[in-house]
Amino acid sequence: MNRAAVFGAERPVVGMVHLPALPGAPQSEAPRAEIRERAVADAAALEAGGVDALVVENYGDAPFYPDEVPAHVVADMTALTRAVRDAVDVPAGVNVLRNDATAALSVAAAAGGSFVRVNVHTGARLTDQGVVEGRAHETLRLRERIDADVAILADVAVKHSAPLADRPLDQQVADAIERGLADGLVVSGAGTGESTAASDLEAVVAARDEVDPSVPVFVGSGVTAATVRDLLETADGVVVGTALKRDGVPTNSVARERVETLVAAADRGR
Repeated sequence: MNRAAVFGAERPVVGMVHLPALPGAPQSEAPRAEIRERAVADAAALEAGGVDALVVENYGDAPFYPDEVPAHVVADMTALTRAVRDAVDVPAGVNVLRNDATAALSVAAAAGGSFVRVNVHTGARLTDQGVVEGRAHETLRLRERIDADVAILADVAVKHSAPLADRPLDQQVADAIERGLADGLVVSGAGTGESTAASDLEAVVAARDEVDPSVPVFVGSGVTAATVRDLLETADGVVVGTALKRDGVPTNSVARERVETLVAAADRGR
């Protein structure tokens, strides 16, 4: 995989475009035009601040569907991702919460995205949506069927979840790469904005190195301007949302000055 082509850099800083609640979601308030303006503005602020890539995510749609989202969500996310792609030059990814990899892959393929994030790609996790199971077998076959040049980032022990049974971390990593054919891995803290333990990151990287050192490992939560430099000494990239928002609140708009500060700190560590 050409990391620079997919993520905009060899060791990228990836920013989050957290969409407000889409039409049909319980907390939906904004009309489609307003949601589009917010998404484009956040994407523009991320690009101006120096991120290498971004992810469009239906963050405001809680409570989330565990697996398949309705067709209208796919339609809205395709339109919004396309609007973001038309507005900025950095690569874009898609994450359809909670775990609709089929939708994410389809949106990315149709709207010009270069990667997707899949919260549970292999195995199963206990979440607030119940038991969420990986569908790598479907996701990889769909990618072939629709001829989508889209990379798959798979979470390892994804945030907001718990294991159904004890299972060695190195086996989870090996399965994601060797059996799930993930193009990259993501390791996170317990929840949105919560720091990722250095021991967890080091363990995932060590397990990755045993299987395929070319597969990038991203830190997926809790990255700040104060920690990004140290994290990038171990990780191959970071995905950042909360720290780039005004007042550090994930539902707020992106603050360009926060992006600039974090990217500058990242540049000193890569």
